Amino acid sequence: MNSMNDTGVVAGPASGRTSHTHRLRRLAGTGFIATLAAMVATTLAAALAQAVGVDFEVPDGGETIPLSGFAVVTGFSSVVGIVIAVALLRWSARPAKRFVWTAVSLTAISLVPPLLSGANTATTTALLGLHVVPATVMIPTLARSLRTRTA
Repeated sequence: MNSMNDTGVVAGPASGRTSHTHRLRRLAGTGFIATLAAMVATTLAAALAQAVGVDFEVPDGGETIPLSGFAVVTGFSSVVGIVIAVALLRWSARPAKRFVWTAVSLTAISLVPPLLSGANTATTTALLGLHVVPATVMIPTLARSLRTRTA
């Protein structure tokens, strides 16, 4: 509710708070759309790899990674990325720069398990590529959202 104070200035809701909340919501919305795109891209890339003969069999237990597994792990990891982006937007003076640094570092760390899995060369190579696919969707999209300024 607006009111008139002694100086004749109309006082309304704090505009900084409203724009910050709007920015957080926009970041989350953009992030969830990017998450869906990353899930689709990763699952399609995994299906393409299977079509050319990659078996995705991990020697520990002999299990084969199902296509749905790629979508689930991509979705979970992407949501973690959104949470990191939101936290940086809230508490960092340079959220975009810090997000890119953090996300690239986490992506690099995520490349270690496929290298240690003991899977055949085709599976290991495909898994490495499938870690990079969602990163190429999520990192630029969220970084761009973090750079966007609102008045």
